[in-house]
Amino acid sequence: MTTTAKSDPSFSGRVRGLLHGVAFGDAMGAPVEKLSPGEIETLYGRVTSLDNKWHRTSRDPAAGKGRVRGNGIVTDDTLMTLCLMAVYNETGRHLDAWDMADGMVRQIAWVPRYVPELQRECALLERLFYPEKWIFQRHQLASCDPRQGGIGNMVNCGAAMYIAPVGVVNACDPQGAYDEAIAFAGGHQQSYGLEAAGVLAAAIAAAFVPGTSVAQIVATAHALAKDGTRKAIAEIAEAAEKLRDRGAGYPEIVETFHARIAKFSPLGDDLDHTAAKAGKATPNYQPSRFLSIEELPLALGFCITAEGDFRKAIEDGINSGRDTDSIGVMAGAILGAMHGDAVVDKAEAEQLDSVNKFDLAEEARRFARTAEAIFDADRRRRGAIDSHRAALAGAGVPAQ
Repeated sequence: MTTTAKSDPSFSGRVRGLLHGVAFGDAMGAPVEKLSPGEIETLYGRVTSLDNKWHRTSRDPAAGKGRVRGNGIVTDDTLMTLCLMAVYNETGRHLDAWDMADGMVRQIAWVPRYVPELQRECALLERLFYPEKWIFQRHQLASCDPRQGGIGNMVNCGAAMYIAPVGVVNACDPQGAYDEAIAFAGGHQQSYGLEAAGVLAAAIAAAFVPGTSVAQIVATAHALAKDGTRKAIAEIAEAAEKLRDRGAGYPEIVETFHARIAKFSPLGDDLDHTAAKAGKATPNYQPSRFLSIEELPLALGFCITAEGDFRKAIEDGINSGRDTDSIGVMAGAILGAMHGDAVVDKAEAEQLDSVNKFDLAEEARRFARTAEAIFDADRRRRGAIDSHRAALAGAGVPAQ
């Protein structure tokens, strides 16, 4: 499906588009996660659909270790997004680190749900990677100050991969989305991993602005980003615009993006955590004001080179290799919010629902209602503030 902005969809349609974008990008990228671009090309040609086998089990049936991927199965990126939506549905308000300690811990550790990679119902905690298990360890087991929950965690894209709902409840208010994402995800992540969550939430909030463009979304993300994240976005965006304008081919785009991002994310194609790396000092995953996660700048870059085309941006991001599912999730969330439910292919949506035991349309409808209730509370709060400030001005106190 080729999708570019033609009209402004409804708010609920945008929420549906965002959630579909998250699940679709996740499921398409999951089978090839951690492969290099060359390995993807050798094994798959080009990934263009949900119907692919996981590279591990396709080469070695025993390599999955009790997990399955492929043919539409999503990973923790989508499941954590649904958990965060559930926290909002329960509280009906904006969130902070205490909601990470309370609502998010309960969602991942104490609410059974079907985990498609494990093919059974269980606590999501059983599936999560160590940086996400940290949420449970720090908040329930160590009983830390919630605002300090992310301190000491491995710095990665773990918070950013599920932060999209924060952008929804702050639709059209990127600064508010950034602030809330930082306040909430500070209970999970630190340093540039936390920064990425704030910036992605801001980008999604900006994507809800009627009549917006990819250029405006990226400019908003760049304006709010700090330190290495800001510089990485600028580097990739500059390269993406030049590549787009001269019609560069896809191999050159990927090669250029990877060369540009290397100074901010030295991981390269070596993503596996092996026994040989134990005890070896590395700058990777450590706090830094100079580094950035790869996924967010690259996702923004592919949105630029694809000129806002939902399908092309996700496919290009996934075929670029490395953390393919999270790159797909981020591009899918941004462009899904921008274009709305026009991005939803009926057959693919049915496949995602079937293999993952979802009802994404209903999840989106319920969350849209929650967000609209939060908007109403925001209007009342702002109205009260404006009224009080007007009274102050009338009493001779200078208005600010």
